[in-house]
Amino acid sequence: MALHDIVDRTVTGLGYELVELERSAGGTLRVTIDWPFDGSQRFVNVEDCERVTRQLQYTLEVEGVDYKRLEVSSPGIDRPLRGERDFERFAGETVDITLKAPMGAAASGAVAASRKKFRGTLERGESGGWQLVWSDEPPPVPGRRPAKKRAAEKGAAAHPLQVLGFALDELKEARLAPIVDFKGRKRPGVQEQGK
Repeated sequence: MALHDIVDRTVTGLGYELVELERSAGGTLRVTIDWPFDGSQRFVNVEDCERVTRQLQYTLEVEGVDYKRLEVSSPGIDRPLRGERDFERFAGETVDITLKAPMGAAASGAVAASRKKFRGTLERGESGGWQLVWSDEPPPVPGRRPAKKRAAEKGAAAHPLQVLGFALDELKEARLAPIVDFKGRKRPGVQEQGK
């Protein structure tokens, strides 16, 4: 049985979802787990990682898998998005995507032809595909009032919203954008744990 199948079977058997499996040249086996999406916002904690680690150590020994070190962790704030289920789960969130090939001469020249990386809000497109919506307006500096000139530009729509439609097979990589706010405000769409 392939390593991915062994790890996936063990992780899902414990009630978790396998997000990523990486094997380094030095013999380290990195396993990233998450809770399956059920509408609630549960987060993987240390006890979850310990539970999966113990079971994987036993299973890998029984299966005769050679490794030097096992690391089990949560996906973190920059969680990779792997398939249609992940995109459905995180629709409405801010994501970073990297295309396999530059987008070319699109958006009437508003976007560089060689650009491959984008950050924006993930949405379902009108044709059933996916799209990213963003503005190239620089973010406001925390604690500082915007200048009157910027407020006037904002009223004149100086930085309109841009939309990039894409298919999943056009992506090299997609991840949740690592947005951290230490003032206690939550990401849009994320509710407090336990509510």
